[in-house]
Amino acid sequence: MKKTLSFLFALLIAASAWAYVDDALSFAYEAASPYVKKGFSVREDAWGGDLGVKDQQAVQAQLFKGNEYWFCLGTDVKGAVLSVNIYDSKGNLINVETTRAGRLSAVRVEPPRTGTYYAIVTVHKSPEERTGWALVYAYK
Repeated sequence: MKKTLSFLFALLIAASAWAYVDDALSFAYEAASPYVKKGFSVREDAWGGDLGVKDQQAVQAQLFKGNEYWFCLGTDVKGAVLSVNIYDSKGNLINVETTRAGRLSAVRVEPPRTGTYYAIVTVHKSPEERTGWALVYAYK
């Protein structure tokens, strides 16, 4: 009985953590919607998690020279300020344009060469101890 209750409690915590990121994902897709209207396609890949204030998370993406990309970040935490920046494998920032509106942030990049790039998600400010976030990207 004790094992069953422990298992159910762990399952409940895991489900609530997933819902946290799932809610943030809807905001990330909302951040991408203006670019979809401009002919960009959103990749099925999505990343998410939760971070404390001033924490960062890196995610890796394969980008192709000649394409244009928008990385779109969202959170469901009202009052949180997050950013995303894109770096090449040598640590050089390649952002071309950045937008931020409320819980949404986006950055446009045009990779100078095909290769592995890194999106760094940062929580700058939040009323919560941990802030859920999700990141998607669109290309054309």
